[in-house]
Amino acid sequence: MRRPIRLENHSKMRSIRLLTLAFVTILFAPAHARAEDKPPPNVVLIIADDMAWTDYGFMGHPTIRTPNLDRLAKSSLQFRRGYVTTSLCSPSLASILTGLYPHQHGITGNDPPLPPGKTGAEAARDPGFLAAREEMIRAFDEMPSLPRLLTPKGYLSFEAGKWWGGSYQRGGFTHGMTHGEPSRGGRHGDAGLAIGRKGLRPIQLFVDLAMARKAPFFLWYAPMMPHQPHTPPDRLLDHYRGKASTEQVARYWAMCEWFDETCGDLLRLLDEKKLTDNTLVVFLADNGWIQDEKADRYAPRSKQSPYDGGLRTPILVRWPGHTAPRVIETPVSALDIAPTVLRAAGVAPSTALEGVNLLDEKAVAAHPPVFGEIFTHNAVRLGDPSASLRFRWVVDGDWKLIVPESRNEPKAPVELFEIGHDPTESHDLAASRPEKAAELVRKLEAYWLVGKH
Repeated sequence: MRRPIRLENHSKMRSIRLLTLAFVTILFAPAHARAEDKPPPNVVLIIADDMAWTDYGFMGHPTIRTPNLDRLAKSSLQFRRGYVTTSLCSPSLASILTGLYPHQHGITGNDPPLPPGKTGAEAARDPGFLAAREEMIRAFDEMPSLPRLLTPKGYLSFEAGKWWGGSYQRGGFTHGMTHGEPSRGGRHGDAGLAIGRKGLRPIQLFVDLAMARKAPFFLWYAPMMPHQPHTPPDRLLDHYRGKASTEQVARYWAMCEWFDETCGDLLRLLDEKKLTDNTLVVFLADNGWIQDEKADRYAPRSKQSPYDGGLRTPILVRWPGHTAPRVIETPVSALDIAPTVLRAAGVAPSTALEGVNLLDEKAVAAHPPVFGEIFTHNAVRLGDPSASLRFRWVVDGDWKLIVPESRNEPKAPVELFEIGHDPTESHDLAASRPEKAAELVRKLEAYWLVGKH
């Protein structure tokens, strides 16, 4: 278990971030000697956007059709109890890309602090707000991202879809779709948000380019799907009308199937190009979503919450010849994706990365508790993650503890759930099992000891 970290001010946060960066960026080398006739695998990372862990055929949903992801699951390692680090898009995606917690990489919210008295479009035009957004984006310039670490191994990389870090180049991608300029609508993907909803042509062109150059590639496929706006094709929406309780639910369910169709198109592209056998495919969602039955919004206990409705996701890992299909119920983390990809590519992950290699059966069996953190949507103070902290949480086997941060959640209680028997987190056991709660609090404080205030 790692040494506690206190985060109390900007200078300490900056020092910790730079130290972490130094570890990750300079301490990588070939993990194992690889036979010259075995090139490193291509890597395809598929990320659903705002989709609950229950909303797949292979996870048991009785109505939503996801035949393409179901087929992927049948040929994959299925980690059915995966967790993202936080239940909000931007910090969650940054953790997937870097293998670092939000309090380590410094991206805790989707947006900077709001300027006094301004919201919406007025805030987005405010010079101070724009300067703060640029400060947030600069963190991506420094991050030891997967594409940045894979480039020395000869990889080309492509960003397609949700991306909060300015231009794709600032995340270390060699190619991509997002320009990231606020003056042209750049915020969370801009031109990249067309991927999936308007086909996969940019990805097809990139794959052709990589093949022509005989280069391995890393693909970030993170379409804004099933994310709002829920505008599925009528042919899908008509199927779910009458099956769903409301129009809003029908639209969300149809979006899930539409997203699945795009995943099928991508996987067929790999088949058609004869790339499947040497491609590592990883799938997860960036955070959960429970559709409000009466409005175009998410329900409580899903997105932005510390509950499994916002945090849990299946994680699928397929690499033909290296993975044998099976279901694994051990809780794992989105932080495990970075070391898994790096090991497969022949890059030794830095000791600063705390995730485990999901291709290593023994490492998975000995997986440490899964930790995470929930922050305010807009950062409270840039450079100080603890100022925006709402909750910390830990999943340890069948148990889950949620601890609120009094500055931002003064009325929230500590909650304890035995989620192995209570997956909907309906029965709080904090009062009846104080010894278990105290045990998990100690583990939380060893993972991130927030400074006193």
